Amino acid sequence: MAADPSALDKIRDNPFYVLGLRPEATRQQVEREGQKLLGMLELELASAARYATPVGPGERTADKVRVAMAELRDPERRLGHELWARLEPAPPPSTATEAPARPRRKADAPWEGALALLGWRSPR
Repeated sequence: MAADPSALDKIRDNPFYVLGLRPEATRQQVEREGQKLLGMLELELASAARYATPVGPGERTADKVRVAMAELRDPERRLGHELWARLEPAPPPSTATEAPARPRRKADAPWEGALALLGWRSPR
């Protein structure tokens, strides 16, 4: 079952992710970060153009930043956004060429002698 694109957009456009803040951020932090991002976008800095979300990177625009700031000024709307912003955003993809991360291995079976090596005895 594929995720609804509009649902992914709602998560991607969450004001906290757009501003790069966690839900615990104060109103002053929201205003400060929003103004900083607007300035960076005005200067067309590449570091301000993208942001991390749990559903993949988002494209940041000045309009998105202004909407995010307005949403977080309203206490009722902010509460709704706080609930959805509890997921940890994924780190943005690196622009440097790095070796790909090794895939995690799934253990096929538990390690038989692990408990004995740790000093645990099996129940009789």
